[in-house]
Amino acid sequence: MDGAKATPGQTAALYAGAAALRLAIFTLLPALPDLLTGRVEISTPVTSFKRLQEGLFLYNHNVSPYDGGVYHQAPLLLPLFSLLPSYANFPIFTYLLYTAVDLLSARALWTIADSGEAGSSALFTSPRRAKRWSGFVIAAVFLFNPFTVATCLGRSTSVFTTCAILHAIARAVSGAPFGAMAALSFASYLSMYPLLLLPPLILLGYDRQRPERATKSALTFAAICAATVAGILAILFQMSYLVTGSWEFLPSTYGVQLTLSDLTPNVGLWWYFFIEMFDSFRSFFLAVFWLHLSSYVGGLTVRIRRQPLVVLTLLLGILSIFKPYPSISDTALFFALVPLYRHVFPLMRYTFLSVAVILYATCLGPAFYHLWIYAGSGNANFFYAITLVWNLGLSLLVCDLMFAVLRDEWEVERPEMAGKEVRQI
Repeated sequence: MDGAKATPGQTAALYAGAAALRLAIFTLLPALPDLLTGRVEISTPVTSFKRLQEGLFLYNHNVSPYDGGVYHQAPLLLPLFSLLPSYANFPIFTYLLYTAVDLLSARALWTIADSGEAGSSALFTSPRRAKRWSGFVIAAVFLFNPFTVATCLGRSTSVFTTCAILHAIARAVSGAPFGAMAALSFASYLSMYPLLLLPPLILLGYDRQRPERATKSALTFAAICAATVAGILAILFQMSYLVTGSWEFLPSTYGVQLTLSDLTPNVGLWWYFFIEMFDSFRSFFLAVFWLHLSSYVGGLTVRIRRQPLVVLTLLLGILSIFKPYPSISDTALFFALVPLYRHVFPLMRYTFLSVAVILYATCLGPAFYHLWIYAGSGNANFFYAITLVWNLGLSLLVCDLMFAVLRDEWEVERPEMAGKEVRQI
């Protein structure tokens, strides 16, 4: 099913199958979700379901959820989960919520795929654009990706951020830029780092404006979008203040990510480096790490201006490597968008190597963590070494995709070079 549209029956079967798989594992293997919830590859200090339960307990007993330094997530998640029946007594409602969020994410991804933006943007049309997968295939790859399923089973709150980011992109390609800004605001409220996606998302929204509502000035459009995001975030912060009764949530939620005060191990690159860091150099290297992470935004946005969706995809891949608290949920989001570029897959050079490295690290990561924490026959270097391999594989994939996209653009500009080998001198 490359270009053909799915029938209503196929669509219903896809969603029903994905939901049935998740609910079957939840109910038939109840120990597995609890095991996954505690895995550092899935849960981080800012997305952990166990920490959410701790904060919810304090919130329901009229105690500040940020007392004790355990809960580092957005305050508005607390009233949302407090509306659900007790997880201890009626876990099915929580299972249904997470399953529904995954289905909503898949629906947004389907919209992005069907828009054709990956192969034909407002300023660039790839000669290979006809070779693509349908929205049905793209959504199926996302829904049955083991990383996506594991994140849902682990009940990480990153699924809400993923859903918001995909809806922001879907609204942008659908010609609804302010809906896109609203979705991005919610994603940024939950996790902060999606704010880095604002420049390319503004460009995508500008390119896909509906003619009857188009704003001709790019600067005016960008200013309106930035003001929209700032205004919605201000409203969300004010609502959070009303929920918690103080501004304590700001340092506890966003300050933790900025300062990396919780050094719980994860699949990222920051935690081990700052464990070994002398306190006198900590502030300097925090600034360097954040500067490094944010520096990609401007360069990619300017260089690949003609394909803003590509910039968003590459940035999501970079964030899954270099953000302070990454998890496999971030990788699953990146992997969800990569199949949109099937038309440039033949131009990629290291696909086998990058996939092999990622699979290698996926298999050995849990084993190395077990050797360190439970068996006592290893140390932190074991786990950190395999996370370096994991991030190497992701880096290869990001760089390879960027090369393929740029090569595709270059061959349009210089058709006489199509198919010829390129060497850097």
